[in-house]
Amino acid sequence: MRGLHMSANRWQNQDRRPSVERKVAAGKKPQIKEPRRGASGGQVGWPDKLKSYLQHHQQLLISTSRKLLAEPVQTLMTSLVVAIALGLPASLYLGIVNLEQLGSRVETTAQLTLFLNKSASDETIGRLRQSLSDDADIRSVRYISRQQALKEFRELSGFGDVLEMLEENPLPAVLLVQPDNRFQGDLVASELLVARIMALPGVDEVRLDMKWMERLQAILSVGERLALALALALSMGVLLIVGNTIRLAIENRRDEIVVVKLVGGTDNYVRRPFLYTGVWYGLIGGLLAWVLVALALFSLSGLVSRLAALYQSVFELEGLGLVGLLYLMAAGALLGLLGAWLAVARHLSSIEPD
Repeated sequence: MRGLHMSANRWQNQDRRPSVERKVAAGKKPQIKEPRRGASGGQVGWPDKLKSYLQHHQQLLISTSRKLLAEPVQTLMTSLVVAIALGLPASLYLGIVNLEQLGSRVETTAQLTLFLNKSASDETIGRLRQSLSDDADIRSVRYISRQQALKEFRELSGFGDVLEMLEENPLPAVLLVQPDNRFQGDLVASELLVARIMALPGVDEVRLDMKWMERLQAILSVGERLALALALALSMGVLLIVGNTIRLAIENRRDEIVVVKLVGGTDNYVRRPFLYTGVWYGLIGGLLAWVLVALALFSLSGLVSRLAALYQSVFELEGLGLVGLLYLMAAGALLGLLGAWLAVARHLSSIEPD
């Protein structure tokens, strides 16, 4: 009985061996599973990566704005310098736009003023008037004698007492010639007509009234070039100002940058807060520039309106408007981003963990 009991226990123990040993005893090759190590091997999809990337930029946008609000004096001073640099060329450009608007509202005429030779006889002047009246390119001719010209000048100038002291009339006789309507606005054709009239006997000088518009356009073109050159020069100033501000911010956060790089932070990760700071400086500077220009226009609008009323005209200064605000803020943001990028690219590479 005792031997039978021991045999049963031995069978039971054999039956309780691990399954691997039983498979080996039965001649089967066991399948050994590799232990799982670390996290799951599943890959993150691009929508999750994009979402994480956008969330990170959103957090940086908010955190940098809060940091600037926490230092209002420094932020305002830097933004005001950017605003002045953007506002000066914007004001000059706005002045050119208003001058162009004023010039477009003035009626452009191709009237010719013919100053006759003082020695020309009445017969010569009569033949000249008849020749001009018969010309198909001329619509009307008005004659102003030397005595009539002196009388009008005395009444309009207020120098009547001085003119009485002159021994002779210094003013020549004048013919006001109005060309045909097809010459209106055509400077080339009007100048050809002027050259043809200058060859007539008795004519001393011919002035084209439309010529002042050409001079005005030339002045405005120079003003546009000047505004562009000023904008480029002040843009360089904005880059230097923002770059110097970002450089100081990098030096103040040197220890923090070293720690971030020690734990594996990349240069792109470290660079982003400073880039957003530069963009914020540019955006605030563009907004302040628009406000400064608007205040300047508001202070001048009353004077311009009174001056226009003296000439029996209605003229109002044109402002930048919403489109101008967007342009200024976009230009400021671009300059701020570029200035911050240059500063970070130059100074961030020199900060490395020991």
